Amino acid sequence: MAKIDFNFRKKLNAMIGGELHSYCFQCGACVGDCPAARYSPRFNPRRIMLQAILGQADPLLAEDSVIWECTNCYNCYERCPQDVRPVEVIMALKNMTHKARTNPQQVNDMVKAVQETGRTVVLTSVVDRRRGEMGLEKMGDVPMDEIRKLMQTRFH
Repeated sequence: MAKIDFNFRKKLNAMIGGELHSYCFQCGACVGDCPAARYSPRFNPRRIMLQAILGQADPLLAEDSVIWECTNCYNCYERCPQDVRPVEVIMALKNMTHKARTNPQQVNDMVKAVQETGRTVVLTSVVDRRRGEMGLEKMGDVPMDEIRKLMQTRFH
């Protein structure tokens, strides 16, 4: 018999998009067209939704949580007959990991890179060359003073 953690569900319900998990009736439509489920035996949006319904915080908020394998493609959102929007529930869970300080190191590194450079990746000559090959302009400078101002307003 499963024991439901209603306290976790209450916290998830308080997150934008998180409240939608309560409407999932486990039909599985979210899995059929999911690219992450196709390429990762670990990833299954239906299972993530079930864990959310049961309030299983530990696997969902762990540093190695499967939620980080979501590609944010929105296929599950489009397929769900209940308008549950599993991708938004997964994003809410990701935001909860930030609050719980259990982000994977890659996410922490990306946040640090944005704080320091305004970009999620380092620009190199290879990036410039590939952008040119695709007919794209070189990346301009990032207005770091504006980003720092936004970060101070938002996080302090």
